[in-house]
Amino acid sequence: MVYSKSLDNTPTWITSPRRQLCDAPVSWDGAARLRYTCSMIRQIAPQFFTTDIPGTVAYYKDKLGFECLGTWQDPPVYAIVARDQHAIHFRCAAPPTANPDKYADELLDAYLNVEDADALYAEYARNGVEFTRGLANMPWRSREFVVRDCDGRLLAFGANL
Repeated sequence: MVYSKSLDNTPTWITSPRRQLCDAPVSWDGAARLRYTCSMIRQIAPQFFTTDIPGTVAYYKDKLGFECLGTWQDPPVYAIVARDQHAIHFRCAAPPTANPDKYADELLDAYLNVEDADALYAEYARNGVEFTRGLANMPWRSREFVVRDCDGRLLAFGANL
């Protein structure tokens, strides 16, 4: 079933698989409104390049607490890791040309929204993860920190305040 509105603008549920747009609003503080398509995207997985699939998988398992879902070919040229049902894909390839201002400007490679930034920060500190920005409350109502992974990527982890 899909949430919609009838012609008189009252909420209704429809079962038509042909309906292209669902009018179920989602809002943040009552301001922004999003519309969902019925074929809603449930997840997006980044694909990061690495020159060392085994080393990258080991880092994400041992340091960041991800599970390896699989590697392909021998030696591996592709891998998928996941934590809490969210996956990251890795492909063996030369990384793109580095931006010399990446770290000074904190150009993030990914932002991961988490339930409890304090608990995750403590876990990563115990695991010896390299932080480029410590745990702090941010002006945009998020408590977050940034890590540098084994391949130099910047990953921000944040929880809504």
